[in-house]
Amino acid sequence: MPVRDHARTIGWAALMALLLALFTVPPNASAASLTQVSGFGSNPGNLSMYSYVPDNLPSGAPLVVALHGCTQSASDYYSHSGWPKYADAYGFALVLPQTSSANNANSCFNWYQSSDYTRGQGEALSVKQMVDYAIAHYGSAPGRVYVTGLSAGGAMTAVMLADYPDVFAGGSIDSGIPAGCATDLSSGLTCEYSPVSKTPQKWGDAVRAASGGWSGPWPRVAVWHGSGDTTVNPANATESRDQWTNVWGMSQTPSSTTSLPGGTTQAVYNDISGKPAVETFTVSGMSHGLAVNPGSGADQCGTTGTYYLNYVCSSYYTAKFWGLDASSGPGSGSLPAPTGLSVTATTDTTASLSWNGVSAAASYNVYRGGTKVASTSSTSYTDTGLASGTGYHYTVAAVDSAGSVGASSSPVLATTNGYIPKCFTDNNYNHVAAGRAHQSGGYAYANGSNQNMGLYNLYLTHTLEETSDGHYVIADSGCPA
Repeated sequence: MPVRDHARTIGWAALMALLLALFTVPPNASAASLTQVSGFGSNPGNLSMYSYVPDNLPSGAPLVVALHGCTQSASDYYSHSGWPKYADAYGFALVLPQTSSANNANSCFNWYQSSDYTRGQGEALSVKQMVDYAIAHYGSAPGRVYVTGLSAGGAMTAVMLADYPDVFAGGSIDSGIPAGCATDLSSGLTCEYSPVSKTPQKWGDAVRAASGGWSGPWPRVAVWHGSGDTTVNPANATESRDQWTNVWGMSQTPSSTTSLPGGTTQAVYNDISGKPAVETFTVSGMSHGLAVNPGSGADQCGTTGTYYLNYVCSSYYTAKFWGLDASSGPGSGSLPAPTGLSVTATTDTTASLSWNGVSAAASYNVYRGGTKVASTSSTSYTDTGLASGTGYHYTVAAVDSAGSVGASSSPVLATTNGYIPKCFTDNNYNHVAAGRAHQSGGYAYANGSNQNMGLYNLYLTHTLEETSDGHYVIADSGCPA
């Protein structure tokens, strides 16, 4: 029936209601989708950024960064991994970086290439810039940022955790390789097929060296691997376990072990407070891939496909380990978030905080980088033993007399005094690639100062001094650092 004749039958008002119903998204339907983001930073690693932000996500929600494996894409990982289900259920944003064949013939993240795995350079810096963008534009909590990845994405996850322990509160290395195992493609292949055996101390030293002098708190790390993996030797999971338990100063003997679905064995390594800091998940018989378990149950997720294998929902158990489910982390109690959190003073090694009291609070938990560092009955606290010239994110949560932890406050950034200048001498091309400069119209310009460094090429060399975080000036005549 033509629309005009139909209108005479049901009336114009009814017709408009019908059309409105046909073209309006129901209130309980999600309009969120995977979206590409441009302009997130200088992007020295030439990566693409995709994000998934659930509707009505409040400010201060967590953020999960998910890195795909070789031959995969952000869309592929989004569709199969199960992470969007828990982003909706638990309330957090997802960022999915994507590399391409222009960077790597197999579209792998270059976890073994020094220009990409070094803090402040290449792909590692591009991923960090995506985190900065999400915090600024989605309101993600700086102290509750997590990273996970499969295969080369798992190896890159280890890189990000080692490079930026000040950014990531936790990580999950799925069928990956320890940080610092390789320095080029040849050694990367050795790590992949014939894993390098080092002492826990040497593995831990690799993280400490990559971190830029970070002294803690360290990320809480999950390690997933199939016992039947012939692409990345399962011994890498043991080496990753050794690496992160050493960083935490813990024994390599588990505090407990548990049997999970899909023939999975979970081993837990607790910190000195008795809280899990490292967990390993060994999936019996599973070949190379990410463990998923399609279904509608709370502990089921994902869809099967190439390198997505039906055993157990790894994303569910990882999210619980990080405390992203509502019952596990800060915010499970009924007390409101403290207001007025502010930095009252800093020295080279301390940061002093204060906040407004919460009625019925018996005490307050103080979190640095998402990890609890203190419990106090006061509405002020001074954190000690910090590195100079370093930024630290803090939140505070009220605790009631029964021990239930309320909602976390909005985060604040405290930067200790005494920033130590750093100097870098390289050609203009490499300065741009490392994120110390940018290019426009065939010329290179120092980031921050915007000083003209000359033609953007391999032949002009400059010394750049980083006078504050991300601010560079030309220092060819001598660098005080």
